[in-house]
Amino acid sequence: MTANLVTHGQYHIKIEELRPEDMKPKYTDESALGFGQLFTDRMFLQEYKNGQWQEAVIKKYEPFVLDPSVAVFHYAQEIFEGLKAYRHPDGSVALFRPEKNAERFRQSARRMAMPEVDPEFFVFAIDRLVALEKDWIPRSKGTSMYVRPTMIATEAALGVHPSDSYYFYIILSPSGPYFKSGFNPVKIYVTKEYTRAAPGGTGAVKAGGNYAASLIANLDAKKYGASQVLWLDAKEHKYVEEVGAMNMMFVIDDTVITSPLTGTILPGVTRDSILQLAPHLGYKAEERRISIDEVVEAIESGSLTEAFGCGTAAVVTPVGSLYYEGKEYVINDGKVGSITKQLYDELTAIQYGEKEDPFGWVHKVED
Repeated sequence: MTANLVTHGQYHIKIEELRPEDMKPKYTDESALGFGQLFTDRMFLQEYKNGQWQEAVIKKYEPFVLDPSVAVFHYAQEIFEGLKAYRHPDGSVALFRPEKNAERFRQSARRMAMPEVDPEFFVFAIDRLVALEKDWIPRSKGTSMYVRPTMIATEAALGVHPSDSYYFYIILSPSGPYFKSGFNPVKIYVTKEYTRAAPGGTGAVKAGGNYAASLIANLDAKKYGASQVLWLDAKEHKYVEEVGAMNMMFVIDDTVITSPLTGTILPGVTRDSILQLAPHLGYKAEERRISIDEVVEAIESGSLTEAFGCGTAAVVTPVGSLYYEGKEYVINDGKVGSITKQLYDELTAIQYGEKEDPFGWVHKVED
């Protein structure tokens, strides 16, 4: 198999050529795209062993062969990221704030005792893979190419210690909306029984174990017709933290309020973007502790007029009601709020290249 080499400063990636039989049939109906179910022809892979990163390669998308004893299976030493590539009206391709994902990936690796990936190389690797697979990127509004960088521990040995070998890999998935209901209000279930993260833990890390621990509460949520779980703090079960797949925001007296980054919630890229975009549009934005009791009282008094989740996969998801301690609290008559809608429209317009980007968030992918 022949290969080419692409270079960016001190970094090199080998590009293996694919044979015609390696190419998959592409989707024909963008409206039928689900989320994270279809994957492109190529993947990026780099192995860490003997104390250093080995040659990086973009190759055919294919399964790994791993020993049953590898550390990721037994001790959950794993991290990942999620970002998107968008098709712009002029046909160009852009990523949204990949540098933020690169830095968070490095911080996650540090917390999980894994080797760090240089943020510049992280972005370069995504750039090259997306450029090669750009024909897979859908064009309809609401669709995108989801990018999933991941690192897993691959040492074949039992025993609780950091692995001595790892795979850093990136896969791509042309996707439609995260929620099948689209941009419509969802119901959120508030749990006091389970805890997502505690101070000193891994709540600020994008690690698979955090999501695995949340699944049982999601089953409870489904019993009440809710699509997501709202987590409270571990110590008092009183203060709002985040939703399983998103950071959480409330609009009280026309101020956008979200929980502060205290180490127990994920420092979301979309969260950070909303906190900058809201003041730009003329709204106040606050990071402060907010109790579930304050939320309930504000809903009942009418001062809480909107609530929404935000994250890379769903972007902005309006919340129509909260189910808490046996009662459903309806927000804004279960309708999408005007501030939520404006934030969603403005943010997605920047992401899709439909409006000027005043923040320098859009990262163009060059061929």
